[in-house]
Amino acid sequence: MGNESLERDSSGYEPKDAGLSQLVSSGVGEVDLAGSHQLERGLKSRHIQFLALGGAIGTGLFVGSGGILSLVGPAPLFMGYLSMMFVVWVIMNNLAEMVTYLPMRGISLPYFVSRFVDPSLAFADGWNYWYAYAILVAAEVTAGAIVLQYWTEAVPVAVWIAIILIVILLLNIVAVEFFGEAEFWFASIKLLTITGLVILSIVIFFGGGPDEGRLGFRYWKPDNPGAFNPYLVGGSMGRFLAYWTAFVRAGFAFITSPELIALAAGETVAPRRNIPKAARRYVWRLALFYGFGSLAIGVIVPYNNSQLLSPDSNASASPFVIGIQLAGIPVLNHIINAAILTSAWSAGNAFLYSGSRVLYSMSKNGQARSFFSKTSKRGVPYTAVLFTWLFGCLGFLNVSNSGATVFTWFSNISTISGFIAWIVVTITYLRFRKAMTVKGIYDSLPLRTPLQPYATWFVLGLLILLTLTNGFQVFFPANWNVADFVAAYVTIPIFLALYLGHKIWKSTRYVMKECSWNGSIRPGAMVKAWFGHWSFGHSVAEIDVLTGKREMDELEAMDVPPVPKNWVEKAWFWLA
Repeated sequence: MGNESLERDSSGYEPKDAGLSQLVSSGVGEVDLAGSHQLERGLKSRHIQFLALGGAIGTGLFVGSGGILSLVGPAPLFMGYLSMMFVVWVIMNNLAEMVTYLPMRGISLPYFVSRFVDPSLAFADGWNYWYAYAILVAAEVTAGAIVLQYWTEAVPVAVWIAIILIVILLLNIVAVEFFGEAEFWFASIKLLTITGLVILSIVIFFGGGPDEGRLGFRYWKPDNPGAFNPYLVGGSMGRFLAYWTAFVRAGFAFITSPELIALAAGETVAPRRNIPKAARRYVWRLALFYGFGSLAIGVIVPYNNSQLLSPDSNASASPFVIGIQLAGIPVLNHIINAAILTSAWSAGNAFLYSGSRVLYSMSKNGQARSFFSKTSKRGVPYTAVLFTWLFGCLGFLNVSNSGATVFTWFSNISTISGFIAWIVVTITYLRFRKAMTVKGIYDSLPLRTPLQPYATWFVLGLLILLTLTNGFQVFFPANWNVADFVAAYVTIPIFLALYLGHKIWKSTRYVMKECSWNGSIRPGAMVKAWFGHWSFGHSVAEIDVLTGKREMDELEAMDVPPVPKNWVEKAWFWLA
């Protein structure tokens, strides 16, 4: 396997100058293994942690949590977020093992999918990520409009949506050089906001608010209004369905977040030292913010508050803002609402950037029309930006529907896209691990995470179950709604169509171009060759786990870990 793996890609293609080539093809693009290219890295551990945390802490917690609270109550909200954080922990571990082993510049998640599983699955995965980012733009635009309506409803919601869309388009096309700097400050505001809100909630809990006295778990007591709001049916089954609904909807807050650390691996200084550290600390910090944040929401706001986001109202307040208002703290509610608005704006900006770059990358690699690889003089892929931005205009659905309803549609669609992407991550990891084990080199991995592969198999089954049951409520006769059904399940046939369509295209191309029929038409042989070309993944023996390893080993050997000179530096190295 050793020399052969260096001469062919994961689909078996042998380049003419295999011995001289330093480009590795996966079927979805190439990675340059030249030393000069692989040494060009600038991100440190704290940078990628900040990037991923900033991506995870946003409107899912600040706005979407209010909808979950009003629907099912505070206890399911808290348990749902905790359960989803376990899923995120396993996904982060899967990604960290793979990218720590091969942290090459130019990698993408579809690259690993194609290399370790199947090019057709990688094709569908790439388009699924683009689709998720495009719908997330619309979701964040909707969230921004909801937050703005807290101050006034005199301005038509279409005006707010148009303003948000125009600003994020300009930031991505005209002022793209300010994107990184803007995102740094936006992420800083988000992290400071959630930290301040958690501290404030603790103060209110112990009676530090001017109006309510010691709050404690007052709103969790039976009939006040209670810890659970049984969902669809009464009794213990209603409480379980409340928990399961919160579990599914909590996914919206985390989708595409673990992937950010993986995607940044190729730009990270000393990746085999910094990626494991960033992955571990990211998960614990996320648990801290979301654990305390979701608990705080249920403590400071009763689930029956009329201002909470719900399908029965057009409420326009974040639960944190409502809690501050109930505690009688003046002015602060407006400051927090402004901070949440910057969060929605920032996330919409980042998702448009990410979605357009995914589309641009697919275009360059032949997975999308070449039209999307056109760039401006500044190097901005403007056609990819505009096409992705057009999906953000779905936010105008707010004009004829309530903000809560539209936000739920978009969050459902993007959440299921995220679940499907995570299903692909778990499958890719299991194939990678199996190939490493069969070849007898699994013990050489620079990072091995706990509970594997059992945790991954469990999460794979759990994600499939979450995906299939995410819209279970529409099957209750009283709740049937075509729009809700489509929002819950449309992503599944789209993904399958992309996967099977690519399989059909590859097999047809193989028969028409690769097979020689000596000018004769032989339908039986052609059909046999067509079906014979179908495969649902590389065999374990074919999976290439060695290409790039030598270069990454050499890069690791060059790393000199910093040695703290005093206790301050020691504390900083531990923290960052």
